[in-house]
Amino acid sequence: MRRDWSRSLPFTEAVTDRWERAATLGFGKNASIYNLSCVYGDVQVGEHTWIGPFTLLDGSGGLSIGDWCSISAGVQIYTHDTTKWALSLGEAPYVRRPTTVGDGCMIGPATVISAGVTIGARCLLGAHAYVNRDIPPRSVAVGVPARVVGEVRDGDDGPELHYF
Repeated sequence: MRRDWSRSLPFTEAVTDRWERAATLGFGKNASIYNLSCVYGDVQVGEHTWIGPFTLLDGSGGLSIGDWCSISAGVQIYTHDTTKWALSLGEAPYVRRPTTVGDGCMIGPATVISAGVTIGARCLLGAHAYVNRDIPPRSVAVGVPARVVGEVRDGDDGPELHYF
């Protein structure tokens, strides 16, 4: 692998096929997901989407990720929240809400997306963002909590990032 692809991976990644795992999970055509990623519940992933290592996809409340997305290493996407359950000593139920990532999104490394959030199509979320509210299409959002700081526009040479 080092000679052919100029990389060295943990053993489990070296002997498994990311595209085969994605197909087994029912993901779209040409999607891939690392073996070191966790997938729970109802997770729908579109075509040509890459899901990096050490990600957590919680579909217990319904998770949809669009086509042509890049979900970077360490991203966590949730569809449930246990805050009220824990604070009530188990008297309150878990809260489950569907979470959506639109087509053509780039989610930066170690980003956390909370339950019930909708990320519009063609968004860029910066590394280490905490997304606890909806992000409009074609937005650039960064920070903790994430806030929109720019937009994605079509340019002559492809998408361009414009900051406010």
